[in-house]
Amino acid sequence: MRLGTWKRLAIFALVGLLLSLMISCSPGSNSGTRSDGRTQIEFWTMQLQPKFTDYFNELIQEFETENPTVAVRWVDVPWGAMESRILTAVSARTAPDVVNLNPDFASQLAGREAWLPLDDRVSPEVKAQYLPKIWQANTLNGQSFGVPWYLTSRIAIYNQALFEQAGISTPPQTYEELATVAKAIKEQTGNYAFFVTAVPEDSGEVMESLVQMGTTLVDEQGKAAFNTPEGRAAFQYWVDLYQQNLIPPQVLTEGHRHAVELYQSGQTALLSSSPEFLNTVATNAPDIARVSAAAPQLTGATGKKNVAVMNLVIPKDTEHPDEALEFALFVTNPENQLAFAKAANVLPSTQGSLEDPYFSTVSENASAADRARIVSAGQMQAAEVLIPSVKDVKQLQKILYENLQAAMLRQKTVEQAVLDAETAWNAAQA
Repeated sequence: MRLGTWKRLAIFALVGLLLSLMISCSPGSNSGTRSDGRTQIEFWTMQLQPKFTDYFNELIQEFETENPTVAVRWVDVPWGAMESRILTAVSARTAPDVVNLNPDFASQLAGREAWLPLDDRVSPEVKAQYLPKIWQANTLNGQSFGVPWYLTSRIAIYNQALFEQAGISTPPQTYEELATVAKAIKEQTGNYAFFVTAVPEDSGEVMESLVQMGTTLVDEQGKAAFNTPEGRAAFQYWVDLYQQNLIPPQVLTEGHRHAVELYQSGQTALLSSSPEFLNTVATNAPDIARVSAAAPQLTGATGKKNVAVMNLVIPKDTEHPDEALEFALFVTNPENQLAFAKAANVLPSTQGSLEDPYFSTVSENASAADRARIVSAGQMQAAEVLIPSVKDVKQLQKILYENLQAAMLRQKTVEQAVLDAETAWNAAQA
């Protein structure tokens, strides 16, 4: 297991212990009243400096102009350090007033009541500004704990030359179609159509595909719900592709980075990635970029599309909940989300922002990346966070992937692999 994975698991193992110390820790704060009489709140983001320094300085200045009694102190935290730093800050009651996290990690602390509940503080009219499924991703046990911010959603990037060589005119839209395409591409070109990792510590794309194929991962009590005909069929799908040599054998050992390498070298015909990846291809592999195009994200019978969400949460121990919430709603309002989405090449979580022509029209000579943005934005009404907000979700992925690998390697039948995964997960929750 990678060192980074051990570190992540250790962090989650300490969550309960760290938060249990909150009662005994002396309260402290990085916010308070400044010498000029203004209330200061602290705002943490994840690795947005220096690229967006000017954007946030201007945003904060505008907020302070509209709210002259409030000052905002902005702190940008390296991506890999955020989880440990916020855990330490929350346990010591020195947390900032507004924090940029993702729902996956934020929900780990929401279950321990670390964040300010929002349902009684945010009006239905304000909530209605956000995409309903995206707001839902920031809830746990029926309680809202975060305000949605920016989004990213995978699309299918495909090599038109390889598709043409295989006699395929349009890219697949479903996993069922992908299986047919994979066979044709292998037979006609000798290349693989697709790479998706089954490494437990890496991408959750396979786990998301189970949901897209109609599998429910866990029930309302957090117990395994995937030992069903749909769950077994989804397992069988990936097992068949592997055993028929229609996906590379390295899916058992290599992560998503290998998928990128294969696509850029012309060895695979399709890659699931974000629209901005097309700019990377243009730099690293211009010949591949010239024959690359964007298509909607692969899905299953459910039609569900994946989306990754970034949010803003407010620690419940903030001394300035009203000011903190006012700032969080200001950062994520439709106007400011549209501006940030354009600057950062991401998608907004507000419905009004998505109605801007920037997300629906491009010129005839638009770049592949610009066209990909339109494809990605068009998925937002059907997009949702596919992995449920449950404690130890990474352990669930590990259990599923290890048993899927065993089935791929013929060490277990699909039925036994799914049963063993069910048993292992339920035992871990006991």
